[in-house]
Amino acid sequence: MIFKAVGDGRPYPEHGFTQRDWANIPPRQILLSELVTTKRELDLHSLLAKDSTFYGDLFPHVVQWQGTCYLEDGLHRALRAALHQRTVLHARILDLQ
Repeated sequence: MIFKAVGDGRPYPEHGFTQRDWANIPPRQILLSELVTTKRELDLHSLLAKDSTFYGDLFPHVVQWQGTCYLEDGLHRALRAALHQRTVLHARILDLQ
């Protein structure tokens, strides 16, 4: 299994972070196997597009809440990493604990 679990939605409270707020969090490594996704479905066209990682933050956004790390944004990047046989991802991690 690539991820710890596949979720559907964000079980953690609203954090109100903007793109600028996320940019202030330094990226760090996290194992893909520690992540729970917040989306059940993925647009394959977006995943395979050459510019799929061009727009937005270079690093996925992860929210750590009650001991679990939720992949809030960046599912395409995480899956791309897995397809390249990588087990670790660099992400911005917001700790809401």
